Amino acid sequence: MRGLRKIDFEVHYLTRVEGHANIVLSASDRTIKELRLEITEAPRFFEAFMRGTNYKDVAYVVSRVCGICSIGHSNASVKATEAAFGVEVSEQTKLLRKLMMHGENMQSHALHVYFLAFPDFLGAPSVFPLMDSNPEVVKIALKVKRLANDLSDMFAGRTTHPIRNVPGGVTMVPSKDEMYDMKRRLYDAMPDIETTARLLSKVKIPEFERKTEFIALRKEDEYAIYDGRITSSTGKSVDDSDYKALIKEFVVPHSTAKHARASMDSYMVGALARCNLSFGNLSPFARRIADICKFTVPNFNPFMNTVAQLVEIAHSLEDSINIIDCLLDQGVEEPIRVEFDVKAGRGVGVVEVPRGILFHEYEYDAEGRLVYVNLVIPTAQNLENIELDMKELVPKIMDRSEEEIQHLLEMLVRAYDPCISCSAHMVDVKIV
Repeated sequence: MRGLRKIDFEVHYLTRVEGHANIVLSASDRTIKELRLEITEAPRFFEAFMRGTNYKDVAYVVSRVCGICSIGHSNASVKATEAAFGVEVSEQTKLLRKLMMHGENMQSHALHVYFLAFPDFLGAPSVFPLMDSNPEVVKIALKVKRLANDLSDMFAGRTTHPIRNVPGGVTMVPSKDEMYDMKRRLYDAMPDIETTARLLSKVKIPEFERKTEFIALRKEDEYAIYDGRITSSTGKSVDDSDYKALIKEFVVPHSTAKHARASMDSYMVGALARCNLSFGNLSPFARRIADICKFTVPNFNPFMNTVAQLVEIAHSLEDSINIIDCLLDQGVEEPIRVEFDVKAGRGVGVVEVPRGILFHEYEYDAEGRLVYVNLVIPTAQNLENIELDMKELVPKIMDRSEEEIQHLLEMLVRAYDPCISCSAHMVDVKIV
């Protein structure tokens, strides 16, 4: 800012995010006096009202935490229950659950990449003007979203709020003909993702970096989404049951959702974190999409999270094909549900959902009823990182117009693809 220039504006609804939040910013002459990301949504008390729930019903109830990541919540839930009762599921069950999660990841990433982020990159207020200016993008968006919905529906029983996932296994598997048809559709979608990558490679993505910690599941031999060790970019790594040794939640006065930190002041979870930690385990097609987009790691630009999501869509397409091939080669058996005894115990289930690593911790009594629940949601884990990103970004853009400052702050929040309702559309930005 120059001289006595003052900027004063308010944005009353941040569009293209799920949930309600306020940004409060007071700054002058490149000095921030006040900056915070307020989460104003009322808590929904899942951790409290789930106590007393029978283990058979827990996954169905907790999937309602989020309509976008309901499959991920279901998988984290059944994994926590199985850990509490000492249950080891079959390899077929693990493969079927991974296919569910690939469907969900593609659903969510397609929604963000095409419908929420592309309008920013192409200078449109929403996806609707793109129907005239970039109709090919909209057609691809609808096709990919439909494919992802159908993949989720085929293996989870529903597009959202899955019904086939239960402690010990799954209740139903698709027929061979259904899987052959899905495999063909997954192949057919690959050229559309290449087209998207070539378009995305031409848009201007804000240049901004802040070094931070990244946390995600990691395995030596695959791109981890269903299981693995909880791993930090600082080199620390823990098992599921020890997640609290790394993840530290804390309360801030301006948010109904907890914040979190690990080894540094904040950390990031999600597609960018997973790519930074496991880029070498991406499928060949995903790495091709990364090359087209000139996406390399390590990458500390949060705006590149959208590109990382497109890379993950490509990975989910190819890995789903490989998993279906594996199931068909082995011969798909009738659903096998492991028999187990109900007993008192503690279990932790950890999976990767579209927005990052998700933790479910349960304690059951001897009758199989919950006595303790702890859920650590990806968006809540990202909140502290978003705030610190804003604090570093704002001084660098204070000489720009009010419209540019407003737009970049909105884009930064949207880049994280926040699902604020899950962690607990309005944004109130004030720059003085």
